[in-house]
Amino acid sequence: MGAGRGPVGGLHHVELWVPDLAGSCGPWGWLLGALGWEPFQEWPSGRSWRLGDVYLVLEQSPALSGGVHDRLAPGLNHLAFTAGGRDDVDRLTLAAQQNGWSLLFPDRHPYAGGPDCYAAYLEDNWGYEVELQVG
Repeated sequence: MGAGRGPVGGLHHVELWVPDLAGSCGPWGWLLGALGWEPFQEWPSGRSWRLGDVYLVLEQSPALSGGVHDRLAPGLNHLAFTAGGRDDVDRLTLAAQQNGWSLLFPDRHPYAGGPDCYAAYLEDNWGYEVELQVG
């Protein structure tokens, strides 16, 4: 699968194996759409969205060996997205909670990443975390 040619060394795509494709596509599709990503490809066990030359895949692979993603185990901790300004982060954070995402670290929000990092940390029902950061 290819979305185009980007710079050498640039990120081409990210593929997340999910335990429930239908359930994952709702929250991820909403979030990616809200951030300007467009639906790209669809096949029986997967979907993808594209922003420029980079695309993100959700796939329910028959080779999947586990259940819920453990962001605290070795491997992927989270994906961070530039979300615009503070008002954009705030708007997306509120809407995300109505679209299948839970706010992590609510007692420290929006400075859970430190006093100089205005961001929201969100988690889907399967343990995947995203960061929506001012940028």
